[in-house]
Amino acid sequence: MKKKQSSIGQWLVSGVVVVLAIAVGVFIWRKATQAGGEPAPAATATTATTGTGPAAASTAIQHPIAQATPAPASTAPLPALDASDTDVAGALLALGGKPLDGLLQRDQIIRRFVATVDALPRQSVGTNILPLKTPQGAFLVEQAEGSITLSPRNAERYAPYMQVLEGVDPKALVGWYVAHYPLFQQAYRDLGYPKGYFNDRLVVAIDDMLAAPVPDAPVTLVQPKVFYRYADPGLEARSAGQKLLMRLGADDEARVKAKLRQIRALLTGATLPAGAASTP
Repeated sequence: MKKKQSSIGQWLVSGVVVVLAIAVGVFIWRKATQAGGEPAPAATATTATTGTGPAAASTAIQHPIAQATPAPASTAPLPALDASDTDVAGALLALGGKPLDGLLQRDQIIRRFVATVDALPRQSVGTNILPLKTPQGAFLVEQAEGSITLSPRNAERYAPYMQVLEGVDPKALVGWYVAHYPLFQQAYRDLGYPKGYFNDRLVVAIDDMLAAPVPDAPVTLVQPKVFYRYADPGLEARSAGQKLLMRLGADDEARVKAKLRQIRALLTGATLPAGAASTP
């Protein structure tokens, strides 16, 4: 079987929900390439993270932050949102450990995370808003007898992100998020949802990703023009978050979903069913 390194197309190569930004529950990234391997042009991060989306249709709060796991007691005032990057980066590196250093984008961290979470249940996520840097190396496909399939070797590229995921203490992470929630709520309103509630949107994004199917291996792709797509129209029609998660492979997808279930339970004050943290 011949292996081919893809340098064409705007193929979303991976989605690791490295919980909570890792600041809240879902980390995701996209690798964009054009013919010749040059990055596709993108709008500025400021434009992407302060875009004017439609205001939330309902003002009823479904998952009030007061129901989440209690935050650590602290009398320290929160920094201003636009001056919070140093504080947020330091906290996340303490929570995510050394593997996160070098992966985290250090500017507009909360705004990036909020914009990414908001986009996950939709059809696309802009590369310029991601809170993590994209994986190293080229996206790999395999070709044989006219068929293109996703190479299982791509999992090697996601190993650093999965290492961060495995090292995260969900309770400590959600506790930090609860303590800093006003900053996330402000960023969500600035994004174009003056009546929206960010914790509700985060739970929607998590639920959407938990609903992602596990594709049968090997995953068949097509390349009708420049971009790779799933050959199965049902998979191609899935949300950006689900498609990103499916590209991790069955084992890593199950590990991410297990962590997300723990995070969701803490965010909503729910009781996690026995065994739910370890089953896909």
